[in-house]
Amino acid sequence: MSLIKIKSNAKINISLGVLGKLKSKLHRIESLISFIDLNDDIKIKQIPKNNHKVLFYGKFSKGITKTNTITLLLKILDKKKLLKNKKYLIKIKKKIPVKSGMGGGSMNAASILNYFIVSKIVKLKKSQINTILKKIGSDAIFGMGKKNLILKGNGKLLSSKIKLNLHILIIKPNFGCSTSEIYDGIKTFSKPTLFNNNKRTFYIKNLINLKNDLEKSAFIKYPKLSEIKKSMLGLPKVLFVRMTGSGSSIIGYFKSKKASINAAKILKKKYRNYWCILSKTI
Repeated sequence: MSLIKIKSNAKINISLGVLGKLKSKLHRIESLISFIDLNDDIKIKQIPKNNHKVLFYGKFSKGITKTNTITLLLKILDKKKLLKNKKYLIKIKKKIPVKSGMGGGSMNAASILNYFIVSKIVKLKKSQINTILKKIGSDAIFGMGKKNLILKGNGKLLSSKIKLNLHILIIKPNFGCSTSEIYDGIKTFSKPTLFNNNKRTFYIKNLINLKNDLEKSAFIKYPKLSEIKKSMLGLPKVLFVRMTGSGSSIIGYFKSKKASINAAKILKKKYRNYWCILSKTI
């Protein structure tokens, strides 16, 4: 079997509202989710071995432990005997930073599971897919497709074929954010703001008025993030600026590629030691 190549795209939270707490002590959230053309490269190959082999390499591979979302996925599939004792070599080139709020690890696992399903290596019902991915991470289910998503406060997930066509400028400082610590800092809750009408939800005017409730907690713990956002809000022709997920990436949104390129030149001069790239919604 030859190496199969797949892409695992980064996801971004264009908005994130924290609506309350569940009995499980997890937070009840609503979120507008999109995907961008930044991706990790994954190569998969069946091997004649007794164990799977998972290898990470690339700029952001440092610090990834032997127990990760991919090894967890394989362990679950093996336990359920869904891979029929077949073993795989999986190589991941990490181009999405860890602890950046872009779901790199969860999207990796979801992309691999999706490959196994599409290739008919495993057969799963929708309920089984959801059960498996919940064990990987609360956001892993988002990675089963690359459409814009609306996560409602009741847990319902709506997909949309609407294309945003937004150019984005991403900056991540040289530190990450702990998701649990950021959520622990939430003291008040918001009311739902996302609409059921997909078309209305994705109007630029509406996107500008949305927010990420986790910013307040993250900015208190990491004042540098607040400084970065203020700097980005001053960039020419920026539509809006928002932290994605629990951070630490801050994203500026633009209508045109030219505007994002000009903004990047300004931002990179100010934050020379931070990871800063251009991307686009897909």
